[in-house]
Amino acid sequence: MIVILDFGSQYTQLIARRVREARVYCEIHPFDTPVERLARLEPAGVILSGGPASVYDSGAPAVNPELFRLPVPFLGICYGMGIINQAMGGGVAEASEREYGLADLYVDDATDLFAGLDPGAGQSVWMSHADRMTSLPEHWSAIAHTGNSPIAAFADSRRRFYGLQFHPEVVHTQHGRTMLENFLFRICRCAADWDMEHFATAAVEKIRTQVGDGRVLCGLSGGVDSSVAATLVHRAIGDRLVCVFVDNGLLRQGEAKAVSQVMGERFGAGFRCVDASRRFLNVLEDVEDPEEKRKRIGNLFIRVFEEETRKLGDFPFLCQGTLYPDVIESVPHAGPSALIKSHHNVGGLPKNMKFELVEPLRELFKDEVRALGRELGLPDRWIHRQPFPGPGLAIRILGDVTEERLGILRAADAIVVEEIRNAGLYERIWQSFAVLLPIRTVGVMGDERTYENVAAVRAVDSQDGMTADWVSLPPELLGRISNRIINEVRGINRVVYDISSKPPATIEWE
Repeated sequence: MIVILDFGSQYTQLIARRVREARVYCEIHPFDTPVERLARLEPAGVILSGGPASVYDSGAPAVNPELFRLPVPFLGICYGMGIINQAMGGGVAEASEREYGLADLYVDDATDLFAGLDPGAGQSVWMSHADRMTSLPEHWSAIAHTGNSPIAAFADSRRRFYGLQFHPEVVHTQHGRTMLENFLFRICRCAADWDMEHFATAAVEKIRTQVGDGRVLCGLSGGVDSSVAATLVHRAIGDRLVCVFVDNGLLRQGEAKAVSQVMGERFGAGFRCVDASRRFLNVLEDVEDPEEKRKRIGNLFIRVFEEETRKLGDFPFLCQGTLYPDVIESVPHAGPSALIKSHHNVGGLPKNMKFELVEPLRELFKDEVRALGRELGLPDRWIHRQPFPGPGLAIRILGDVTEERLGILRAADAIVVEEIRNAGLYERIWQSFAVLLPIRTVGVMGDERTYENVAAVRAVDSQDGMTADWVSLPPELLGRISNRIINEVRGINRVVYDISSKPPATIEWE
């Protein structure tokens, strides 16, 4: 395995993705994880991520110098490069000219990290730094440069220490995958043998160790994440898993019935459906702030489960389908990262929660979860369901959530999904849905003036939800969607299309 130490970079999760795409297992750990704990993991190599700070700043994230006594290769990326250089006796200072965006990299040593690259040609790389390496430790060498960075990459091949000023993990770096794979396979001698079968086997054993003879209550939403998590736990402990599906009244049209049918068949007597729709509507009354919505929904979700526990017996454990992007966006992994939003699985849990969490998918991306679902035998039609947020339509209704507004949005949303399916695009698009805006506009229907709601349509492409681009839907498809919504949904007289990407926007509107 490879250990990635997180210094707060926005790209840390992309490093993990690239390593796993090369079929090498990796784990992300905070930069200040005790060296003894890292040593027990027996990594084949360590990667130090980038970060927003400068290594010479007061209070900047730093590592225990004992880290570099581990007998494994090290690769520092951007801030991580500065950490290695400074720790080994080199110099780091503020650059006279900051370097952001694409730069031409010239390879000075086409061995080891740059094996297979043409040293005579410039390579496009992605820079994002305000520091530069001013000097190197004794016996180290610069192995690549740019016009602005004489030491854009360095190496001590004897000790197998390497540093890159740029980001090989992003798609903008021309041969970034080659560089990372050279580190994994040529330098760390990893084997490309990690896959979802290995993950499933290891996860089952981990669940059994954590749970012991205990029983697990699973918050089953019916989405891909919770379905795969429940199936994995069921494989580990069998009928000691009880899945509870909470109808929170914030679901899409027909969703409660579909989930009850499919999951009821899969888990049999271990499946329960709880109708708490009225309770969720009550706690959301007059609540407009999106963070408050998420937290109220999360807290009530847990209370419902605690009540169900008392009915069904003792459940020390709660299974959730938390994914890695949920964790990154909700809880800074290493400290320096910024909070983006509270996620329903990780941001709304009360401090006195009576369950110990079982989160077997916590280190996976969405596409990896889909692959795991196939490994576990879930049907393709369920695996390819588009993501749906735990807070449901509450965060797709901007402003107050009422039964009337839920009905309007459900009807509009059902038209969006139906037309996307009819166009053969459902499984090719990450998410497609409708949003109800707290805006009323003037319209004309027949010979009468109307003053009704605006609906926004959103369709995005993504691999894992960390970044997303808006989809350029065919104009005729957008026309059909708009025409149907305005004609069939009473209460909407205008439809707009969201053409913002993530970042700077998020996928959901709240």
